[in-house]
Amino acid sequence: MAALKNQYPYYLANEPLQPNADLEVTDKYTGEVATRVALADEAAIDTAIGWAEKAAEPFSALKAYQRREVLDHCVARFRERFDELADALCVEAGKPINDSRGEVTRLIETFRIAAGEAERIYGEVMPLDNAARASEYMGMWKRVPIGPCSFISPFNFPLNLAAHKVAPALAVGCPFVLKPASLTPIGALIIGETLAETDLPKGAFSILPAKRSGARLFTEDPRLKLLSFTGSPGVGWDLKEKAGKKPVVLELGGNAGVIVDDWDLDDAVARIIFGAFYQSGQSCISVQRVLVRDALYDALRDKLVEAASKLKSGDPRKEETFIGPMISEGEASRLEGWVNDAVGRGAVALCGGTRKGLIMEATVLENVPPDADVVREEAFGPVLILSKYSDFDDALATINDSEFGLQAGVFTNDIYKAHKAWDRLDVGGVVIGDVPSWRVDHMPYGGVKDSGLGREGIRFAIEDMTEIRLMVVRTPGG
Repeated sequence: MAALKNQYPYYLANEPLQPNADLEVTDKYTGEVATRVALADEAAIDTAIGWAEKAAEPFSALKAYQRREVLDHCVARFRERFDELADALCVEAGKPINDSRGEVTRLIETFRIAAGEAERIYGEVMPLDNAARASEYMGMWKRVPIGPCSFISPFNFPLNLAAHKVAPALAVGCPFVLKPASLTPIGALIIGETLAETDLPKGAFSILPAKRSGARLFTEDPRLKLLSFTGSPGVGWDLKEKAGKKPVVLELGGNAGVIVDDWDLDDAVARIIFGAFYQSGQSCISVQRVLVRDALYDALRDKLVEAASKLKSGDPRKEETFIGPMISEGEASRLEGWVNDAVGRGAVALCGGTRKGLIMEATVLENVPPDADVVREEAFGPVLILSKYSDFDDALATINDSEFGLQAGVFTNDIYKAHKAWDRLDVGGVVIGDVPSWRVDHMPYGGVKDSGLGREGIRFAIEDMTEIRLMVVRTPGG
């Protein structure tokens, strides 16, 4: 595994700067300091926003092929640096190496999709002669870049969730300032290093790790025309209140539910195990709640427990490791406390339920009180909750009985039940025959209720990063 550099600069107006090395980035498995990163203060953030404002006009003037070439360059370089990116992710996030490779693959796919979309930002000719008074008029509209954007990305997918903001901004021509998570900034800085190899207008991008307490301008500065945040609901909704007049896109948490109604049990078990425990459960669409039709419950439960008990936990560098460390001691302790509280109130831990340091064993619970934190809140760790139902409508209502609404999965062979789930589930996406954890990077992705506002997925993010500009043409005597 390749070692990280001793220190990394941040990127301000396309340039690497190393004013300090104040941010320590730890190896999440060993707890040792792996590298140090430059930390931006408010003055640096202010300067970056100023440069982004200056870059708005020249960046928007780039032709589609020029924007595509920037994205194509990134795709090529990420392929060349595949192992370096995966190794860095494994260290800074504690992500098992196979999951790390999967995220680098998705990073490449996201930029590749954006390269294509850069050539497909369309408008329309719009007839206006719908009345005698408008008989001499015609209209047309196009999409234009909204201007400088502010991006804040989370720790759990440091590469691909940053890519879902950066790649569409590059495709459409929006300058941006990006604040990566302080726990996991390396991947975003490697993206910055790659962008610095291109001929983007000065100020087109800045990537600035910063303490939350000093990052006020990312949200409040009126020179920024869009805020896109991915992270916790508590932080996200607070930022929305402070964002002023700018549009806000929020990708927040979930406690994703699955219904198993009529399906091959071995297939369902394989998919649920993946959905609940990949990324060590630290995904906003990780399977948290599984509702099983009563006739299938015992058989499915036994298969799930057997499979979960076999998952290897430990050093994320090892190929056989499926569950690595959680991001911090505090998060691991929180989740352990939620599990212990549920067990103390009558829940049964069918496997797991204990942790060692930052590593929480794969945990399957049943008979959990419906008001327990591990049910109502976002677990964000390797915990799965089982319950049974007898009526499909009741199962849909149980999935909806949540403050969250990101994605849900339904295992059914009944097309009418599939459509009923699509109609009734109050979520951003319904996945039939699979878990809610499934995502490809061009589909519309986002949630309702406390799970957020707006949609990501390159084409849909481009809509948020552009505005419609109309032109009306009058032809006298036409």
